[in-house]
Amino acid sequence: MLFNQIIGQEHLKNHLKVSVEKGRIPHAQLFVAEQGRGALPMAIAYAQFLLCNFSENVERCNLQCNKLQHPDLHFAFPVTTNESVKKHAVSNLFLEDWRKFISEKPYGGLFDWLQYIGVENKQALIGVDEAEDIVNKLKLKSYEGGFKVMIIWMAEKMNTTAANKLLKLIEEPPAKTVFLLVVEDESQLINTIKSRCQALHFPPLSEQDITTALIKNEHCTESDAIKCAHQAAGNYNKALHLLHNSTNDLQFEQWFITWIRSAFRAKGNATVVEDLIMWSNEISASGRETQKQFLLYCLHFFRQALLLNYQADELVFLETQTPKFDIKNFAPFVHGNNILSIEKELNNALYHIERNGNAKIILLDLSMKLTRFLHVKESLLD
Repeated sequence: MLFNQIIGQEHLKNHLKVSVEKGRIPHAQLFVAEQGRGALPMAIAYAQFLLCNFSENVERCNLQCNKLQHPDLHFAFPVTTNESVKKHAVSNLFLEDWRKFISEKPYGGLFDWLQYIGVENKQALIGVDEAEDIVNKLKLKSYEGGFKVMIIWMAEKMNTTAANKLLKLIEEPPAKTVFLLVVEDESQLINTIKSRCQALHFPPLSEQDITTALIKNEHCTESDAIKCAHQAAGNYNKALHLLHNSTNDLQFEQWFITWIRSAFRAKGNATVVEDLIMWSNEISASGRETQKQFLLYCLHFFRQALLLNYQADELVFLETQTPKFDIKNFAPFVHGNNILSIEKELNNALYHIERNGNAKIILLDLSMKLTRFLHVKESLLD
């Protein structure tokens, strides 16, 4: 993957090119970007530039990198067992799928990856087996005699044992070894790892960059591209989902609307509580990754409603598809007196589901709290 294939982020591209050309190459770098901003494609392009810039056979090097088959380019990413891999799941066992995934969805997120390998109902991580593989790979000499690059995607999914095993290697890697850690949420990465990396933060993609990329890559009309780019909020992966009518987003929207309607009616109405119990049971029947994605969707929906309530219309990208539901009518119920409580409880639910809590109990508890929050008046604390 070449820099000219990366959408936008021109400042970061130039910074990375210049750092290689001037020989200022940190041995451990942290690419921090929310989903869809292009951190993984940028890491791959940077690795290719680094490997091929010093190669004696540039054409062969670029060909190998384009296929993600360069012997000095290594990957680690979250995995779990599936139909093909029954135990000791490590990235090497998924490399063929990984190469196809990057080819088809270079801006995809973790949920896209898990769907791709058929385990969206499971949680994936980077475990100690993976860490041992990384150590063993990087002990070997460079095949081409130049740099070795290890890209760790979603590095925040490393468990503590794996992170501690890699700590010494990241701090003092072999000569000409470069670690590129790609994260969406750097707060989840342990501080001892984070403090040893030089961080690059990726801003949201501009609407113009997303629009141009959609027209070029997806051959859509300019009007469709503009609409999707506006709603995507700087996330190219989101723009692709919108363009192709993501069934996940529509399902999440239906779950969310059913939830808030039931929660609003449930106060003082015991019979409606049964609806919330049924709702909690339905969501909990999905996989944990789906539950986490849905709760993130809920956070986004509430924030968009808050912005709309306070007339920040230019920042509102969400458009609903459900008949007889208008976010403008919902927005007045989300305000300064309840948004912090709503966000706190959604984040608490995310935390507990991430740690394998009982989803039925977590979601029902969240629902009962929401029945109170939605009835808080904006003027109470004025």
